[in-house]
Amino acid sequence: MGLLAVIAIAGIGMAGVGIVWHQDSQREREKELLFIGQAYRNAIGSYYENSPSNTKQFPQNLQDLILDTRFPVVKRHIRQLYTDPIARNKEWKLVLQQGQITGVYSSSKLKPIKKAGLPPEFEAFDEAESYEKWRFVYTPGSSVVAPLVSVPAAIPESGPVVEPIAEPVIPPVANFLTEPAT
Repeated sequence: MGLLAVIAIAGIGMAGVGIVWHQDSQREREKELLFIGQAYRNAIGSYYENSPSNTKQFPQNLQDLILDTRFPVVKRHIRQLYTDPIARNKEWKLVLQQGQITGVYSSSKLKPIKKAGLPPEFEAFDEAESYEKWRFVYTPGSSVVAPLVSVPAAIPESGPVVEPIAEPVIPPVANFLTEPAT
């Protein structure tokens, strides 16, 4: 009977550890969602605000954020296309306005763990019933943090300029084994 009780208690303990681990994992993915969502919002804002003509426009697809070909030199508004950390293998849902992307959001219907204490830019998420209600939308006139990065369209044929490294100067060392001491 004693061994059975120990096994039952161990099972309950392991279940508790599993629940805590699952919540910790979800909290980490939640932080990642906030970071990536903000990165997309900033990239969309950068794309919009840096339109080459007087008529500002939003991207047609997320790939435009990586390679903005509207300029003579390709521009990047985001480093890479990130996956949705909550929905994992599913693509981001897009907030569209006249066929142009103004924001992204998760397709996950999971209930968020964090309900209060979010940074000011995410205060609207306090009331959200699911992650799909966390909308990362750029509104023209709001602050844009993402830098605009120029990327050379092609590497010149001559290749990069490489400066030669100077050879170190090593002073001659007396050979103590063969020279007599004075």
